[in-house]
Amino acid sequence: MTTSTLRPARTILVSSILIALVLPAMAKTPVATGTGGAVATISEPASQAAIAILNKGGNAVDAAVAAAATLGVTDPFSCGIGGGGFMVIYLAKEKRVITIDHRETAPASFTPTVFLKDGKELDFEQVVASGRSVGVPGTVRGWHEALDRYGSMSFKQVLAPAISVATQGFKVNENFARLVQGNEAKFAKFPATAALYLRNGKAIPAGVTLRNQDLAKAYRELAAGGVKVFYTGKMARAVADAVNANGGNMSLADLSNYEARLRQPVHSTYRGYDLYGMPLPSSGGVAVAEALNILEGYDLKSLPRAKAEHLYLEASRLAFADRNAYLADPEYVDAPVAGLLSKDYAARRRELINPEQASVQAPAGDPYPFQNDVSVPLRPNANKLLAEGAHTTHLTVSDKDGNIVSYTYTIESWGGSGIVVPGYGFLLNNEMTDFDFSGPAPNVPEAGKRPRSSMSPTIAFKDGKPAFSIGSPGGATIITTVLQTIFNYVDLGMSMPDAVNAPRLSERNGMATDVEPGFAGSAQAQALEKTGQHWSNTPEEIGAANALVFNPDGTVTAVSEGRRHGVGSALVRKSAH
Repeated sequence: MTTSTLRPARTILVSSILIALVLPAMAKTPVATGTGGAVATISEPASQAAIAILNKGGNAVDAAVAAAATLGVTDPFSCGIGGGGFMVIYLAKEKRVITIDHRETAPASFTPTVFLKDGKELDFEQVVASGRSVGVPGTVRGWHEALDRYGSMSFKQVLAPAISVATQGFKVNENFARLVQGNEAKFAKFPATAALYLRNGKAIPAGVTLRNQDLAKAYRELAAGGVKVFYTGKMARAVADAVNANGGNMSLADLSNYEARLRQPVHSTYRGYDLYGMPLPSSGGVAVAEALNILEGYDLKSLPRAKAEHLYLEASRLAFADRNAYLADPEYVDAPVAGLLSKDYAARRRELINPEQASVQAPAGDPYPFQNDVSVPLRPNANKLLAEGAHTTHLTVSDKDGNIVSYTYTIESWGGSGIVVPGYGFLLNNEMTDFDFSGPAPNVPEAGKRPRSSMSPTIAFKDGKPAFSIGSPGGATIITTVLQTIFNYVDLGMSMPDAVNAPRLSERNGMATDVEPGFAGSAQAQALEKTGQHWSNTPEEIGAANALVFNPDGTVTAVSEGRRHGVGSALVRKSAH
């Protein structure tokens, strides 16, 4: 870690009648195997929404948007239409993978000094809870692009489940109540937020049925009028007014000019798998691929678990050094992606690893010689480690035709900026705090720029056929959660449920590796400590992963968390017995 101060980590239906018909009471389960389509999310109503849409003949894209919209009701502190995300889609008929980038953008008023005063960085938490942290939301535009290009249903059809949940309400669980409690001070600053989530200044308790009629209204307006309703007119004015009333500077032109981007996925290979991940401005696809390329040089299956995990941590450290130094919005920074993805470059980075001893902090490498680049690019210095909001959500869906969606979307910190848009019931993001507050660095704020993300929705193939999908929330720990789950599954030979539920170790080139409660002192920890690995003093739950595994017999296994985030929800259309 550099001498600069590390910012504090911020730790992450159709209709009621139809649901009664197609979805009889089911026990919530984090693992399910079957055919005809599958879904894994962190929310039972969201998973049910996806299955309901699949049962009505919708495809994986339709079901993914339905699940995401429902998560915006039941998990509003992680995601919603006030934020943005990254969607990786596999189109089975065409055998191709595409990605939809609907990351939030900086308003036109932004400059590289927007988070500085008299040359000093503004207080991080004060910026979070203000309009200055809010980026132009991309979620609705992303959903529109996905449905318009690759879906088979309208907004009206896919938003129906979420409208039903928002109108009829859902029972607040302990996890939800705890998240509100942790945000009481932030939420109390904004009257519309306090009215929705606080009672006499205190968090709504578990067991209460929460209805969000304003969000139902917002969804109904989108269902009736489509994407333009969000980016022009009354709703757009309400978003801009909420931002500007709280210290921001967002114009109606910022909203009406917002565009999603269709981008080529990051493609890499690992031990016979073809991996497709999210490209810049997400750093996830590149960082995961680089770390796996480094690991590929070792025969990990033959090593004791502690030796293999030591190498996983060191590979992650090296990939993060490069991520921090080079990666940012590709429309503003010419990042050396080809070099970072080169197997030859990975071999050079691998030389820095001592199989017996942990390194303290890795320097950034020089990937430029490993790509066909005839320019003379600047070699940026490795910049400081930046804390990212850990509160996002990931969902994954497949359908009977073999289409797959791996989708991570977010409003950044728990509860985003804390600003609920009056009259519309959704929280606005604080995504602009994903920029570096000061430079020089690739990821400084600029007008129209998308801040670097770590979201890593991934789909893996073997012999040309889908093998598995994986993704997680968790800020910068998203990268390590996806990387470690792939490592657990492919190299340690764990089943996907075991790979998801194993203790998470997140090494991001800092002074200590982040771990979860109960890990320090375990036999696994002690074995790793012999190589000099050491752990952070503030263990916290890391990630909330969701995966699909496409089995050789044609069935699909949906896998969600078995213990984290209140246990996830895996559902399939037709159970395999």
